[in-house]
Amino acid sequence: MQNLSQYPELEDVLKQFVERVKPVLGDNLLAIYLQGSFALGGGDKDSDVDFLVIVEDDIPESQLSELEAMHLAMFEIESYWSHHLEGSYFPREWLKNIDYKPLVYIDNGHKNLERSDHDNNLVVRWVTREHGVTLYGEAPETYIDPVDPDALKAEVKKVMKWWGNDLVSGKEVIDTEWLQAFAVTFFCRTLYTLKTGKVYSKPDSVEWAKSTLDSQWKTLITEAWQKRKNQYKKGIVSVNADLVPPTIEFVQYALNLSDEYFG
Repeated sequence: MQNLSQYPELEDVLKQFVERVKPVLGDNLLAIYLQGSFALGGGDKDSDVDFLVIVEDDIPESQLSELEAMHLAMFEIESYWSHHLEGSYFPREWLKNIDYKPLVYIDNGHKNLERSDHDNNLVVRWVTREHGVTLYGEAPETYIDPVDPDALKAEVKKVMKWWGNDLVSGKEVIDTEWLQAFAVTFFCRTLYTLKTGKVYSKPDSVEWAKSTLDSQWKTLITEAWQKRKNQYKKGIVSVNADLVPPTIEFVQYALNLSDEYFG
């Protein structure tokens, strides 16, 4: 599994995942990929494990209980990695069009399946096609067409504007240490994509932002990245109130810059 050898326990969890998915989905299963941080080369011991399963047809309701039972069994494995599997089951034909229909999805840290459009986007398609690690089946380009860079930028900018405006207006409140750090690194990553038409790992995006964006933000970005250690425990830690105003200012700065990068 490429560069995952430094995490043998993760390799074992992924192998178990593949072997448990195969008998549940049977002939409906086409391919399984590792995407996200580990595909982009930025995965570490604080990452979640993003996967994408391609199926011939959407998972029927009659099969959901068996698939959910499989995920519950995976969660019960005593491993950090088994508790942080996150991914979707993508019907092959749905990959051809962007309609944001909800997929069968398991969220990071959860045991139960749901329907969500979380992975039904161009970012996931781009990462999986360009850098996805094949765990089972054919290479990702077999099923995923090239993603147009301008379409990718347009999607990313739309998400930036939607979430950024909510943060700036106060519609969404930054109330935890995790959310404050995530917001800073998120806008670093999205700006990098708007500049290049590609998706990069979190550490690469942070380094780019520190060296490229206005120097007044370097400390804020550096401190946000340092909070990545044990990041999931920070979701219940109240934010330092002094960090909220500069974070909102950085978000507004990123929104303004997004118009320069991709008008």
